[in-house]
Amino acid sequence: MNGTVLIAVTHLLGSGHLVRAGHLARALAASGYAVTLASGGMPMRAMEGEPFAFVQLPPVKVEGVDFRNLLDEEGVPIAASRRTERQAILAQLATALRPDVVITEHFPFGRRQLADEFLGLIAAAKAANPRVLVLASVRDVLVTPRPDRIAEAHRRLADHFDGVLVHGDAAFLPLEASWPVSAGLAERLHYTGYLAAPSLRAERSNPEPPARRPPGLLRSARNDGEGEILVSGGGSGAALPLFRLCLDAARLDTSRPWRLFAGRGLADADFAGLRQSASPNVTVERARQDFGELLAACALSISQAGYNTVLDLVAAACPAIVVPFDAGAETEQAVRAEAMERAGLARCLRLSGADAATPAAFAAAVKAALTAGPPGTSAIDRDGAGTVAGIVTRLLAERD
Repeated sequence: MNGTVLIAVTHLLGSGHLVRAGHLARALAASGYAVTLASGGMPMRAMEGEPFAFVQLPPVKVEGVDFRNLLDEEGVPIAASRRTERQAILAQLATALRPDVVITEHFPFGRRQLADEFLGLIAAAKAANPRVLVLASVRDVLVTPRPDRIAEAHRRLADHFDGVLVHGDAAFLPLEASWPVSAGLAERLHYTGYLAAPSLRAERSNPEPPARRPPGLLRSARNDGEGEILVSGGGSGAALPLFRLCLDAARLDTSRPWRLFAGRGLADADFAGLRQSASPNVTVERARQDFGELLAACALSISQAGYNTVLDLVAAACPAIVVPFDAGAETEQAVRAEAMERAGLARCLRLSGADAATPAAFAAAVKAALTAGPPGTSAIDRDGAGTVAGIVTRLLAERD
């Protein structure tokens, strides 16, 4: 056994943070670490059978883009007692496990509204094991806050952390594209490559084109021109404006079938409304387990530009349009979407601003994307799951 790892994550809007933390936990467990993953967001699925221990904290969530007000399962602002309980559970975990490694997902670059519980976890871990290695775990793109909050994050990194695991590829999208990286911070960054599910891992580059996929998957999309246009929007309800735009565009050209997948986080009433307003050429359903296979066979993917979307689209090598979620002050997906367009992986369209797509313009973009065909290859390091344990092991050894 290499050692004990405690990972703390709280996803608030979609499921991306938890999905990525789960990939990290599996990768470390596969390399011989005893891993416990503590999640403070809403339960997403059963965690039985995982190679790590899972602890569900009393959950919190947000609605819309209001990240200041944390809500409970019923959508009611959380009581102080829930904060206290969450902090106590994390501290007790650290005391009982005496971890060799503590990893806080997204903090201190974000989740400042939960700073007390993350800092409390670190303090308890250091009290139980003074030599504990403390790492932050972040995705490829961050939302840049006010200068005072950037300074606060950097102070916390200097005071409490030994390094930062960046789950991205610096050659494709360096952290400084979205966050000011000083010389001191640069020395603490450790790029792992993108963290993908085991089925999406590659040899640090795109897979070969269709020949390496199971036969038959590309029949409709690539050969007979009848493949579906596949619309997806992650696990939350944030894609509802995109879904509505796609339904409007689909009505303008009913010659090709569309299939729209809504995440479980989309309210039942909104899901019913989409189904009722869909034209006959559009199928609206909840997300399915065979999404990856359908994506590989589709004529065109339309999606947001979340972290896992990059991995899905690169693995599928399908024509794609990405429409970043940009409500409120959210900039993460826009930065990633623009990088995807520069790399030739997707066409980037917008929902808001001066360049916001109308249904007619969107329908025209869909037609153009179908004509253009699949994207070219782009070497993106997607083997984070294969390299992250080596990075953690090296950092642990450097402490001795």
